[in-house]
Amino acid sequence: MVSQACDRSNASIPIASLINSDMDQYHPSGGRYEEFSDGDSAYGDDSLIGDDTKSLSTYITDYRYEFGRRYHSYRDGAYWGPNDESANAQQDLAHHMYFLTLDGRLHLAPVENPQDILDVGTGTGIWAIDAADEFPSARVTGVDLSPIQPAFVPPNCTFEIDDITLPWTYPENQFDFIHIRELFGCIPDWDEFFRNCLHCLKPGGYIEVVEHSVQPVADDDTMGPDHFYHQWGQVVVESGERFGKTFKIWEESASRLKQAGFVDVVETGYKWPMNGLVSSPWSADPKMHELGRWNQFRLHGGVEGFMLRLLTSTLGWSYESAQLHLAQMRASLRDYRTHAYLPGTVVYARKPDVR
Repeated sequence: MVSQACDRSNASIPIASLINSDMDQYHPSGGRYEEFSDGDSAYGDDSLIGDDTKSLSTYITDYRYEFGRRYHSYRDGAYWGPNDESANAQQDLAHHMYFLTLDGRLHLAPVENPQDILDVGTGTGIWAIDAADEFPSARVTGVDLSPIQPAFVPPNCTFEIDDITLPWTYPENQFDFIHIRELFGCIPDWDEFFRNCLHCLKPGGYIEVVEHSVQPVADDDTMGPDHFYHQWGQVVVESGERFGKTFKIWEESASRLKQAGFVDVVETGYKWPMNGLVSSPWSADPKMHELGRWNQFRLHGGVEGFMLRLLTSTLGWSYESAQLHLAQMRASLRDYRTHAYLPGTVVYARKPDVR
């Protein structure tokens, strides 16, 4: 399905209209946060924001809470991850890991002087902000379900609230570069999604898809058949299938991009060690050793946000059973006898030129 016209109710909502509107932010203690605003904000006066937008912004920021974690309210349930401060810190840590993985680059696609960039599933907006700094002449748009991005960003960077699994409203041949990262478990139909990307890219424009597996593997015999990592990976994959959004896109991106009509598809693999063991096979490689330490730190603090909603809401586990499962995963991360890692892929491709 390609971009099509729709009424305002289906259009994306600019983050700018949410910053100073009369949003109520739910507080887990049962109260409400005071409205945060800045009288000197460059986003303008509340009086310029229509009542419809104000009502919608209140709805978008009236977050849902489950077991002490905060989740998005717009398109409630469309995404399994929380959007609280802990989860946002995990996203920013992942950005650092990807920056390290790509040797200090934001992308591998050979884009030159792009003028219009779309970051799909922008999260905290950290990649979009860095891209706006790297390409100061480009307009960078980040889109996400949650308005968790900072208010003060480069002047060429904007954020929108939208669900990219709905029909796209972006014009045909709009973007020079579309960036996608960690949308595993988020897209019900990747073929349709990639067709939308193809439709909205300019001829000759690039798409880049960065994903990793949720199933740890090892290249030796240190991860036996009874290791908890196997159970962990199987449960994540099962929860994704039950949720209707696969976690295995990392190994399917290249073939699906070709099927959608992209050309010049290039796939590059990477590994994220599960810990930073000094005596591991990658200990001689400072980069891999550092990635292992960061990945262990990220997973140890992030497994609850990653799986709690999927375990309880999707698979129907009790809260206690879910927490036991998460505790087993944290303990496994301290098993330094295992040389396990998460494999991943960076895939970029080009929209064919007009003939």
